[in-house]
Amino acid sequence: MAAVHMTEGNIAKHLISYSIPLIMGNLFQLTYNAVDAIIVGRFIGTEALAAVGTANPVMNITILGISGICIGSSVIMSEFFGANEYENLKKEMSTTVVFGLYFSVILAFLGLFISRPLFQILQVPSEILDIASAYLRIVFLGTPFTYFYNAISASLKSIGDSKTPLKFLAFASILNGVLDIILIGIFHMGIICSAVTTVIAEGASAVLCIFYVYRKIPALQLHKGEFRIHPPLLQRTLQYGSITALQQACQPVGKLLIQGSVNTMGINAMAGYNAATRIDDYACLPEQSIAHSITTFTAQNRGAKQYQRIRTGFLTGLSLEFTYWIFICALTWVLKRPFMQLFVTEGSEEVVALGCSYLSLMAVFYIFPGFTNGFQGFFRGMGNMNITLLGTFIQTSLRVIFVYLLVPKIGINGIASACAIGWSVMLLVEIPYYFYFTKRKLKRV
Repeated sequence: MAAVHMTEGNIAKHLISYSIPLIMGNLFQLTYNAVDAIIVGRFIGTEALAAVGTANPVMNITILGISGICIGSSVIMSEFFGANEYENLKKEMSTTVVFGLYFSVILAFLGLFISRPLFQILQVPSEILDIASAYLRIVFLGTPFTYFYNAISASLKSIGDSKTPLKFLAFASILNGVLDIILIGIFHMGIICSAVTTVIAEGASAVLCIFYVYRKIPALQLHKGEFRIHPPLLQRTLQYGSITALQQACQPVGKLLIQGSVNTMGINAMAGYNAATRIDDYACLPEQSIAHSITTFTAQNRGAKQYQRIRTGFLTGLSLEFTYWIFICALTWVLKRPFMQLFVTEGSEEVVALGCSYLSLMAVFYIFPGFTNGFQGFFRGMGNMNITLLGTFIQTSLRVIFVYLLVPKIGINGIASACAIGWSVMLLVEIPYYFYFTKRKLKRV
């Protein structure tokens, strides 16, 4: 696919055409874990499902930390692309790749040692501690694959190509599902096999992305002698990327702390909550994808100094977020029970009932992350990472605090209510700041 300049042409068309492949790609990304959960829950049992669900927040911290660095790098590359500075674009690509090699290997190594102690701190029940720890260790070994897919995917998205990463991720997702069905569903292998197939699929998506760049995208190709870190760009990448990584990691850290509260309610509550939050992930995914399109659109137009176009693009993006919320609210209300039944075997009515009760509230509350994601996308595109971190930190902190206050009183619905409180306060911070920031930064309009 050719690069797409978002500095000209119909704004709504750019945002929609960029968002749709992102949505599809992220759906395939989530499908890795969802397929594991469905097959594990049905063919191995509730304890295995609880173990995978317990490992999921830790895995998300790693994945979102990696993607945070890649998003920060992508903002810089989008700005260079919008300004037609192609040499700097390639240097940023080199810096991101070489830094990421060291970073991802260190993460994989640490994961081997911290998995079990971390689960012990989180009070994971002893009956699932061993299998949850083994599962997480194997997934950690795939960290370098995860990084390289995200880094190269981010570079393609920075030049307006959100479709190509989708194709490779789709193949990897199908591969993961087929291997799970064969090895677990047919040959009845254990939970360890689920982790191995996930790593294989991640490796496939990374290799396919690298192969494509070297066949089709000369502007991003790195050759002998070009694989090096450029200190000024590394400093800027770390400035953007580290803050974005912290911001991206805040959510799963919060979920990890919340999981500690859920773990005290028993296996059924753990299974019900973990299944329902997978549905949450799917529901909120398009909101995040629209926000990413706002980020790329804003960064490209900032590089081209198209300030009025930035304003219009942001308002268009928020309109898309609101329209999507109407759809997902109705869909979740109507199909919450069938969705929950995907994750459990017959006779697990308590698990289904708990999940449905939680989703009834969350369906209404999905409007809040739609708008918070929109504002986050704008600020990232403008290079203001500090406010994205502050907003997410406020939201996550309040969510965790209110979970521990409300769950003992109203059970699993306390988690949904805590989410709404966190998102609401985050908007109360970001909306006034938006007007202050745009008045100061876009005053040339």
